[in-house]
Amino acid sequence: MTTSVIRTASLARRERQKAETRQAILDAARELFVTEGVEATTMRAIAAKIGYTPTAIYHHFRDKDALIVELCMADFSALGQAMYSIGRIENPVERLRAMGMAYTDFAMENTSQYRFMFMTPLDHERIDAHGNGFKRPDEDAYQFLYATVQEGIAKGLYRPELTDPVELAQMFWGGIHGVIALWYTHRQDPHIVLNDPRLTVRTMCDTLIRGAVRHPR
Repeated sequence: MTTSVIRTASLARRERQKAETRQAILDAARELFVTEGVEATTMRAIAAKIGYTPTAIYHHFRDKDALIVELCMADFSALGQAMYSIGRIENPVERLRAMGMAYTDFAMENTSQYRFMFMTPLDHERIDAHGNGFKRPDEDAYQFLYATVQEGIAKGLYRPELTDPVELAQMFWGGIHGVIALWYTHRQDPHIVLNDPRLTVRTMCDTLIRGAVRHPR
């Protein structure tokens, strides 16, 4: 084996280890942000959770804000990928229905990510790792929902009194999020029986759409 091959293999191994460490930091931070709160979680606590020194954490992230930014970008990117194919559905009402189910599937399959993205108070500067401002990706996810609802209104698919895309989009999103949030916060309550959120959301989407469209099917 030549020196060049050994050097290349060594570099690839270091890059892989670096990526694995970075992912471990992100996963630990997400879990602590959800359980302890963003403000209460320190870089030292994140390091301790995965058995690293705080100094090692700072080799990967400038500060907690930089870590939060990357976590937001990664998690909302994952949600965007989950919904990517839905954008090809031509009928905006059917697209809306599909979005509701894809959103629910993502929430149920990515518990920590969903709780961090939509159930954890987050207030920090929108600054990326290079100190530049950025647009939060959740705004793009909401814009996708808003644009779908707006298109349906423009095509006259909804009842004539439903002319406000903001109201309709937030009603739809709020309903689905409410079902999911109840599941996460109350599924262990012995006095409340909760159905599988996927089943409840499917019925709710059908009911909301049936009540909103101009000519229900």
